[in-house]
Amino acid sequence: FPSQMIATLLRSTVVADMREKRYAQEGIGSSYLFRVDHDTIIDATKCGNLARFINHCCTPNCYAKVITIESQKKIVIYSKQPISINEEITYDYKFPIEENKIPCLCGTENCRGTLN
Repeated sequence: FPSQMIATLLRSTVVADMREKRYAQEGIGSSYLFRVDHDTIIDATKCGNLARFINHCCTPNCYAKVITIESQKKIVIYSKQPISINEEITYDYKFPIEENKIPCLCGTENCRGTLN
């Protein structure tokens, strides 16, 4: 995907948590929040490029890396292996461990059972 990410940059975990709750109240089943670093979260829930729809997998074929270009942080998805035509692109979301578990539906042999 070309470098065309258009999303909202959040500088507070509190704001991100509030947005997540608001999205749930609005009936938005999924949110697309990506933690760039300790202080920065990108919210691509309502706008962003197609990369925001890449699914989680416990044995992914890609990984996400945050890079800095001209003092602006960007999320880049790198392939870990050759990817066949029509093969789904996936990466490990690496969500932090929390009490409320989110079930993982990747179905791979090494599935951890939860995203967090």
